Amino acid sequence: MRQDPVLPATNSRTADVVIVGAGVAGLCAARQLHQQGFSVVVLEARDRVGGRTLSQQVGREVLDLGGQWQGPTQDRLASLAGELGVQMFPQYHAGRKILSWAGKLRHFSGEVPLLSPLAMVELLLLRSRTGAMAAQIPPERPWEARKADLWDSMTLETWKRRHLHSKGARLFLDIVTRAVFTSEPRDISFLYFLSYLRWGHGLDRLISIPGGAQQNRFVGGAQQICERMAAALGERIVLSAPVQAIEQDANGVTVRTTAGPFQGQFVIVATPPLLAGRIDYQPSLPARRDHLTARMPMGSVIKYLAVYERAFWREAGLSGEAFSDTGPAVTTFDDTSADGAQPALVTFSDGEVARVWSERSPEERKQAVLAEFVRFFGPQAAHPVAFVEKNWLEDPWSRGCYVGVMAPGTMTSWGPALREPCGRIHWSGTETATDWMGYIEGAIQSGHRAADEVRVRIKTSAGRGNV
Repeated sequence: MRQDPVLPATNSRTADVVIVGAGVAGLCAARQLHQQGFSVVVLEARDRVGGRTLSQQVGREVLDLGGQWQGPTQDRLASLAGELGVQMFPQYHAGRKILSWAGKLRHFSGEVPLLSPLAMVELLLLRSRTGAMAAQIPPERPWEARKADLWDSMTLETWKRRHLHSKGARLFLDIVTRAVFTSEPRDISFLYFLSYLRWGHGLDRLISIPGGAQQNRFVGGAQQICERMAAALGERIVLSAPVQAIEQDANGVTVRTTAGPFQGQFVIVATPPLLAGRIDYQPSLPARRDHLTARMPMGSVIKYLAVYERAFWREAGLSGEAFSDTGPAVTTFDDTSADGAQPALVTFSDGEVARVWSERSPEERKQAVLAEFVRFFGPQAAHPVAFVEKNWLEDPWSRGCYVGVMAPGTMTSWGPALREPCGRIHWSGTETATDWMGYIEGAIQSGHRAADEVRVRIKTSAGRGNV
């Protein structure tokens, strides 16, 4: 049942800036503008704040069904969490890991399993070659890289088949692509892949736990970051108010929602481009922006959490990490609570696996995931005390996760429209970030950048009759 919108005080229907989306990006923009003395109103389609962060009580503890990690160089997130009093703790990773390849299990230590000599050589070349190419990409203008047209003319799958010949190296890249992009190598442009490496500070940083993007978790869940920002903004946030249309003229903007209209000088749209493209704009957006939103589908992922009485995998000397090319559990990690009192495992159906398993029932998915856990960790995995899932493909206000991706031709033809304002409309969201795009860190950067843009325009009176 749809909840009635939570409306602000009447005088909050008009603000300097109207912000669409109460995820990390939108709330960071609102928080910054509010602290600088500007009036804001934040419109959110869901009945909650948080966007692609979602923390839920599972068993005795709060665990994350959305974004959940922080790592080195993600300094904005570390700083914001500190300001808001949200503590972090290290992701557990001690012990042997598991690779399931063609149904056979291998235990290994270190970053990658021991593969054939050719595969190990190719993995070294993969890291060095892609790192050198990514270094050539301007983070804010990837489409201007010297070889941008060449790299954007092919998929990552095409590059893989040309340059990786061993089954082991190809398997590694497939699993990395599914884990990081929740997509298949055939889905994404090679230029987009290289840009993502640049934005994420390299392949090793993207896939690692210690020293990498999965290094730390949040005590009590990552959604607290949004909840605490929202608490300070109070009645400036309107929930259960999907935006239907945005109108702009020389005098300002009118944002029409199911909760009525809101007016401002400028609007920041802090949603994925796919969802932003479903809003009716008057006048129409420039063709380049309109075509971009039609060409950035979301990644595909279903996330599962299983809670147990004991961390039996730790007792067996396993880290809880498992990587598989078959079944619904593509990537698996230890998800035990910070104090160790509630053992848990988290796993993901990524890419094509998520698309296939999304057609099954939740009960079928549960039984299949638990069967994989039994295969990885033993018969005790068959009996969790709690089990939940989040199918992000079915979420109407995300339409997938973690991030919007680009196929060949998208970046070079339409990429400049990612951040380019359209009159009084400014764009935010992690897809627009130039540092850690696709992550919470990128969402923070994008919110601050959009807030700075409109602050400058308001202060210089650029919006008073002229855009």
